[in-house]
Amino acid sequence: MKTTGVVRRIDDLGRIVIPKEIRRTLRIRDGESLEIFVDKEMITLKKYSSMDDMMEIAKTLSETISSTIKKNIFITDRDRFIVATGEEKKYLSKSISRFLEQQMNDREIRIEKNLHSLELVDGKKEEYAYIIHPINVKGDVVGLVIILSKDEAISNMDEKIAVVMANFLSKHIEE
Repeated sequence: MKTTGVVRRIDDLGRIVIPKEIRRTLRIRDGESLEIFVDKEMITLKKYSSMDDMMEIAKTLSETISSTIKKNIFITDRDRFIVATGEEKKYLSKSISRFLEQQMNDREIRIEKNLHSLELVDGKKEEYAYIIHPINVKGDVVGLVIILSKDEAISNMDEKIAVVMANFLSKHIEE
């Protein structure tokens, strides 16, 4: 475990402030949830992701659809790629780009039917045809469904599949 050299006091309500530099480095935003773990005398905080509970379902869904439509599929949470199919598995568990973060904040579906520059991780742009669809749970965007291809244009059917995947995952997280 890495020490930061930062020491904080607990206030009379049991609160502790996580320094801004650490929040920025770990991409912890105001209002986000943290999980608390205890191991002997150690308290560990971890960013909570409702998508973690969905990983197996999301993986099975993505692999099944990917093999049918012959396009790569990613599922993200707010910070990283949690599912990746096909030759793009190299992105699995990597942090998403600022561009993808912005797509979540914009809450819009983005479609590029033909090859277009896309930054999946910061500093690395590649050419893809793609759909980026937010996963919306009770008004909050918790991740993205991304369908992409280096070879084929995005079809209307691919657009519908992205909508179905995002809605399916949303419904399962709500339950």
